[in-house]
Amino acid sequence: MKLKHTFLFISFTAIIFLGGCSKEIEEYNKPAIYWYGKIVKHISQGDLEKADNYYSSLQGEHIGSPLLPEATMILAIAHMHHDEYLLSEHFLNEYIKRYATINEKEDAEFLKIKSKYLALPLPRRDQALIEEAIQEADKFKQNYPNSMYFALVNTMQTRLLMAEAALNETIASLYERLDKPKGAEYYRAIKPQPWVDWDVIDRANTPWYRAWFEGDGTESWYSFMVPHTKSVVSRNSVVDDAPQALKETQSQETLKEAPQQKSLSQFQKDELEKAQELKDRGVIDEDELEALRKKILKL
Repeated sequence: MKLKHTFLFISFTAIIFLGGCSKEIEEYNKPAIYWYGKIVKHISQGDLEKADNYYSSLQGEHIGSPLLPEATMILAIAHMHHDEYLLSEHFLNEYIKRYATINEKEDAEFLKIKSKYLALPLPRRDQALIEEAIQEADKFKQNYPNSMYFALVNTMQTRLLMAEAALNETIASLYERLDKPKGAEYYRAIKPQPWVDWDVIDRANTPWYRAWFEGDGTESWYSFMVPHTKSVVSRNSVVDDAPQALKETQSQETLKEAPQQKSLSQFQKDELEKAQELKDRGVIDEDELEALRKKILKL
């Protein structure tokens, strides 16, 4: 008898639990105010995943509801508040494309820039996002020169430009450690804004617990274990040995007198195109380009 009662109790509990779940899952054909209330309720509870699900129901069943634009903006701000910046940008894009008026579009564009800016606590980890945020800020200032957000956008863009300069210097330092001076020279030559005095910009202070693994932007913590030998990464490594440099110069002069090869491999063609690209970008001059061509033809 006791076993029978236990079985009945478990069965009854399972029915109630599954019935409650199925009731929530099978919700449909509700008025727009019902879905809107669910969205606001779950945002207030911090459950943004359920709020997004109810937003899908609102959008699917009431595509023309006047509550939809407001729900879209509320979710965009809620995701930004919870540091979910990609989702925030998604809802802002949806708001701009479908619901925003001229004045509301300005506010939403500002929030997009703010979302990108806040998504960069560690700027050395996302070069593309920095460039994208700078471009968005330029576009905003061109489209809204009299905006009340102009000063804020300008401040964020200035900080992003300084972050980009620090990142370029970090990349240049990396190229130096890899014995690739031309790469280092290229990144140090990048000056996004001539009105900024780059010499007075200091690197960001890396916390000690991150510096152990990432370094401080100038070198790695394990650099003392790396032997000071010629790098095999770069084909254009700097040669400190004078006899070796003289030997390479003589070989280049010999190659200059030799006739050019009639057929080139695909690798040589790719390398020649890269060398020409460096010349077009101003990284190397004509003499350096000719030297690179001779080296590539010799491969």
